[in-house]
Amino acid sequence: MRRWVEGLETRHGLDMLTERSRQLVLTSYVLLLVLLVWSGLAMQAGTHPLTPILIRALPLILFLPSILGKRARGHAWLAFVSLLYFVQGVMVATLPGQGALGVAEALVALALFTGCMFYARFRSRQIKAARDA
Repeated sequence: MRRWVEGLETRHGLDMLTERSRQLVLTSYVLLLVLLVWSGLAMQAGTHPLTPILIRALPLILFLPSILGKRARGHAWLAFVSLLYFVQGVMVATLPGQGALGVAEALVALALFTGCMFYARFRSRQIKAARDA
């Protein structure tokens, strides 16, 4: 795996790989937020209709400053948090009538994990290369 990623860096360059992984992070982040809000609206239980949405989306919203600030460490932590959403998506997929929503959530969370992992690696290497130059 390491050789494969280093080969990608050699063939395509760190700048292009960093930008592509950032695009994947932004796209999957927005898609996951949309899915969480949509599924939270479907849960509408009790007198506080925003509670399911906030409980599901707040951990992602807390990472917004790291994403907007392009911080590699924040992306690395978001990769770990996205695995929780992957597990949640798999669990939702087993519920009757919510299979498609759960699979979509799991796939988008997996894309977010992949994008964050690659962005953290490429961005930190990009910063190191600029510091060494």
